[in-house]
Order: sequence, then structure tokens, then C-alpha cells
Amino acid sequence: MSDAQGRAAVLTVEGASKHFGSVAALRAADLEVFPGEVLGIVGDNGAGKSTLLKVLSGIHTPTDGRMTVAGAEVHFSSPADARRAGISTVQQDLALVEVLDIATNLYLGDFPKRGLLVDRKRMEREATELLRRLNVRVSSVLTPVASLSGGQRQIIAISRAVRLESARVVLLDEPTAALGVQETAHVGEIIDNLRDSGKAVVLISHDMEFVFEHADRIQVMRLGKTARALRVSETSRDEIIALITGAKQL
Repeated sequence: MSDAQGRAAVLTVEGASKHFGSVAALRAADLEVFPGEVLGIVGDNGAGKSTLLKVLSGIHTPTDGRMTVAGAEVHFSSPADARRAGISTVQQDLALVEVLDIATNLYLGDFPKRGLLVDRKRMEREATELLRRLNVRVSSVLTPVASLSGGQRQIIAISRAVRLESARVVLLDEPTAALGVQETAHVGEIIDNLRDSGKAVVLISHDMEFVFEHADRIQVMRLGKTARALRVSETSRDEIIALITGAKQL
């Protein structure tokens, strides 16, 4: 599929279902996101948002459905499969190792090597440059993550996802939860920069103001299904809330 600008979708999901025993967490959900676009996914608790993200990131294998990346059908059995396909994810739990420093956390699982050894100097140099480029201010990349604020940890986790040059899609699960105003604004800047660099961003958030400020389209999930996907310029908060609650029938 293509959008109004003629761009082909970089990631699509068609009819994705996920059952946990007799419980259906997803019911034939759909999704498509394009390069240089931020797709906000909203919905009430239990609507299927996080389950859909876990299917996209390889944590869950869908019971049914079809997924493509850059037009090629893919089947993920692990997060490593998703990363190899160009999908980078920041989960709510961040998955940072507090006793390790910032540079090491940025390169976990993908350390630069010099022969058989980790190239610490290169890792620290590249980590410093990445954070400078993202306007992330820390005293040193050797700072232990345990000493950072919650907002700083969130931004480090996002920076790790951005670091993967092969990433075509960045998935963010509630990236501004519990952040202050300044830190939320910084996360918004990073998301805008990702879009401007041609990446596709899938943003799950309960913060409607943040979604309307940074998303190009909003997809509403309800009862495990895709209720509607609308351009931000062609909808309103009242319409989105009505779709979330079911007050507006499709």
C-alpha cells in the first residue's frame, strides 16, 4: 500500500490475532506505517496496544495474521529477528542494566570489537557523539545508569534504539510516562528528528496532547481490534475519545 505522497508502507500488519488460552488479546488487528511518519496508537487499557507492539517487536508470535517489512513477509520468533528486520523497540521497562555505564547500555548485545576484545575507546567515542547529536546532556558516558533520573533513563533507552543504523521502524511504548515537562519535550524532539530522518515511528501513549502534537496519524485500538486510523489534521480529540470509548460507532 502507499500513502498520499506515494510512499510504500515500511511495516504492515493484516489480521493479526493473539490468543492466550481462551483470552483474545488481539482480534484481527491491522496496521500500516510509512517512512518519515509518526503513527500514534491509542486506546483504553486492554485495547490490545501493548500486545500489538509485542507482536511487532518479536516478543509475541501472532496466532493468526500476516506481517510485512518493506513489502516482504516476515515471521518473528524473537526480538532479535525483529531487530535484524530493522525494527527497534523501547519497552516501558526500558531494559537498562543499572550497574553498567551509559556507553555499555547503549551497545548491549552489539559491542564494537577490536579483534576478540570489546573496543571500549570506540564505544565511548561513538556513544558520546550519538548523545551529542541527540542533544542529550550527561556528564560522561561512563556515568552508571543507576545514578540517572527516570527521564534520563528513558532518553538513554530511546537513544539506544536510535543508535541502530539499520532500524527502519522505531517502536515506543509509553515513552513519556512519569516524565516531567522538560523531559517530555526532549522525547518529542527526538521523535520529530526520527521522522525527519525518514524513520517510521510507532508511538503508543495515553498522553493525548503529546500524540496530537507529534503524530501524523492516530490509530485507535478497541477490544483488540483496529477501530480506525485517521490523519491528525482531519480529526479531533473529541472524535478520538469517542472512538476509544465506543461512543462513536463505526
